[in-house]
Amino acid sequence: MAGAAALALPPHPRAQAVPSDRRTTAEAQWIDRTTVVWKGARSAAAQLEFGDPADRDGRPTGRIRLTPGTLTPAERAAYPHLTGYPAFTVDPRDRALAATALRGRLVATQRTADGPRTTGVQLPGVLDDLYGTRARRAALGPVFHGGRPTLAVWAPTARTVALELAGRRVPMHRDGASGVWSARGERDWTGQPYRYLVTVWAPDAGRTVTNAVTDPYATALTADSARSLVVDLADPRLAPEGWAALRKPAPVPLRRARIQELHVRDFSIEDRTSHHPGQYLAFTDTGSAGMRHLKALAAAGTTHVHLLPAFDFSSVPERRADQQRPACDLAALPAGSERQQECVAKTADRDGYNWGYDPLHYTVPEGSYASDPDGTARTVEFRRMVQGLNGSGLRTVMDVVYNHTAAAGQDDPHSVLDRIVPGYYHRLLDDGTVATSTCCAGTAPEHTMMGKLVVDSVVTWAKQYKVDGFRFDLMGHHPKANVLAVRKALDALTPARDGVDGKSVILYGEGWNFGEVADDARFVQATQRHMAGTGIATFNDRARDAVRGGGPFDADPRVQGFASGLYTDPNSAPANGDSAAQRARLLHYQDLIKVGLTGNLADYAFTDTAGRRVTGAQIDYDGAPAGYAAAPGDALAYVDAHDNETLYDALAYKLPPGTPAADRARMQVVALATAALAQGPALSQAGSDLLRSKSLDRNSFNSGDWFNALHWQCTDAPRGAAADNGFGRGLPPAADNKDKWPYAKPLLADPALRPDCATQNAASAAYRDLLRIHATEPAFGLATTAAVQSALSFPRSGPDETPGVLTMRLADLVVVFNATPQRQAQTVPALTGRRYALHPLQAHGADRTTATATYDRAFGTFTVPPRTVAVFRRG
Repeated sequence: MAGAAALALPPHPRAQAVPSDRRTTAEAQWIDRTTVVWKGARSAAAQLEFGDPADRDGRPTGRIRLTPGTLTPAERAAYPHLTGYPAFTVDPRDRALAATALRGRLVATQRTADGPRTTGVQLPGVLDDLYGTRARRAALGPVFHGGRPTLAVWAPTARTVALELAGRRVPMHRDGASGVWSARGERDWTGQPYRYLVTVWAPDAGRTVTNAVTDPYATALTADSARSLVVDLADPRLAPEGWAALRKPAPVPLRRARIQELHVRDFSIEDRTSHHPGQYLAFTDTGSAGMRHLKALAAAGTTHVHLLPAFDFSSVPERRADQQRPACDLAALPAGSERQQECVAKTADRDGYNWGYDPLHYTVPEGSYASDPDGTARTVEFRRMVQGLNGSGLRTVMDVVYNHTAAAGQDDPHSVLDRIVPGYYHRLLDDGTVATSTCCAGTAPEHTMMGKLVVDSVVTWAKQYKVDGFRFDLMGHHPKANVLAVRKALDALTPARDGVDGKSVILYGEGWNFGEVADDARFVQATQRHMAGTGIATFNDRARDAVRGGGPFDADPRVQGFASGLYTDPNSAPANGDSAAQRARLLHYQDLIKVGLTGNLADYAFTDTAGRRVTGAQIDYDGAPAGYAAAPGDALAYVDAHDNETLYDALAYKLPPGTPAADRARMQVVALATAALAQGPALSQAGSDLLRSKSLDRNSFNSGDWFNALHWQCTDAPRGAAADNGFGRGLPPAADNKDKWPYAKPLLADPALRPDCATQNAASAAYRDLLRIHATEPAFGLATTAAVQSALSFPRSGPDETPGVLTMRLADLVVVFNATPQRQAQTVPALTGRRYALHPLQAHGADRTTATATYDRAFGTFTVPPRTVAVFRRG
């Protein structure tokens, strides 16, 4: 399906299903106080049997009568996936029993001719109906008034909740209208560790349990997330010098954003010039190689740094003394050896590295990146990181992962939400098991209090940490309404009242359509097509696939595309087909890229390569419309990100084996240009301008520093190597790559594929020239479809279009993308006699090959060197 091919989900080392002998079936769903839906039930009377909340074993002590009924139109709209199942009406005489029934064991029973039927009951709908209106307005977690904290947690099904504070037990009060438990403390509570002691019926345990649980709304933690801390984020002692008066780079509209995707540890862990390798504080090392490179990108036009998850996650020991290291001399091993990945794998689950897509506490900075994970250093140092990036001319985006948690159930200490309100925060399938289509225990932002947690968390990061943007992981698993609620809450933040301008905060995410929510099965999703027109962008996989070739999960990674030599520089792989098939596919790819260059607009009209007048939505992408955006800014252009092979590694697979490193670098810049010079926002993976490699690893979430670390100075190379971009560090880890090893081994062993320093630096400089052109030319920031339709065209598009070459006219600019190995001339008769010249930023720029591009005014002909993107400006 469209979009699904873009997905590369990291397996989660800690996400564990409940053992089958403990799992309870829950096919009945109590969706509101009046209605129960029961899959598989008969159309006959039934009942809910509930136990005394004080009884550990939950023996039945009461019943709620059910009679066959139907769903109302409102209920069908709220639960479309349940419309075909039998519905039951709660007897009006028993409705007052709901609050009691929800706090103990609850089963649905029915007597039939075949004998009694019994199943567990899913509770989220009725909990929202009974408590949601009041609970959504509650202030949860530690809240300070006059220096005194109040701690509050939502636990409507709990029999009791107590506060374990610094080793002593403090009773908490339950508000019956909201289901919130709270305790007001004294000033000396500040800084104290705490947990909640929640006594609750746990269906998957089959008994009443007492869980000692950290606070889902925690604002600070002890090391390894063992305890929450009573901390006021507004405490002046947690503000670094200059925090209150922090001056940010001027905001840009999302459609003009140029974003670098970066992992906190990758950034500096192998940077010998950094004083704080692997830490937040590395972004304050203004003289380090990494920070100098980011400043250069900012000066060229990069506007934001997108940080991979930097909230508290579960997969890394936070104390450095507890982090293991590979016990091998990795640098001494052959470039195509299996031994590096074998050695790295032995410590992978206990080293200091993980992407971090395994959330534990959504609103606390990750402790492993702090100088001290115990206490508030992580708060102060995260803020200093934001200061450092802002001071370098870059705004800060956080990668947020509200679509799943590290664990669910009662047995895993990394299960926080589910041990407070069992069965509520996670999305349950029809049989009551937790949905795992996101790779882990999937959350349910369609439920009131999970949706509230998402909004409250984002607002906290924006206000208290001055984060400038958020990238939503698997955003299509959120309701559109939830993401719009985030936008509304951010828009309400003002500098005068909140210290930040919420309207300048950008939002974008993965709008993929798959899993149990696919095709709006449960709600209107935050997918590509639905987010069009909202001002919230989604990743554009259409142009990405066309530029690279094939898809992320091709059995043969040598499938070529526009920037990897399809038809124009074939690699002889059978998967590419014969010459005619390659030509046809390349021309279709060029149509996909044209749509991408418009901002992926659905209604933009142009002539396709077959000579037909079409719109972006009429171009096919694996059976779906290619164009889905309503305005520039709805689709985010990219050709590589942390998922899947880096761009350099994809080109290593796809370009003909004998392609020199310098030509590979030029193709890299051509590929990057298709995103950098597109309408709308664009993202690139940090280091791609420097030809970054992960030694062909397609899913490096747990591959350690050896495969992931960035090398800002290519001279910092392993022994025996003249330069290092990460290529040739051994065969990538077997778990996700072994099927590609036969293709990878000869490539990694070929020293010609390892670019020297001059080649890496030249590629980066050429890319920065393109960024400067984008930043200084207003035509790259058009605001509407009408403006794009008026200013942008593809004058060579049609049956006579040159395979491997795209010519784009944009206001007073003409851009020629030449992905072929030959010099190409593109004649535009309509421009005959008009004055054009190579853009000054390229004519006097870093790439002297590009500087040889010419324009012949007498014929309207633009001539561009091989593997080059040239921008011409009207004189």
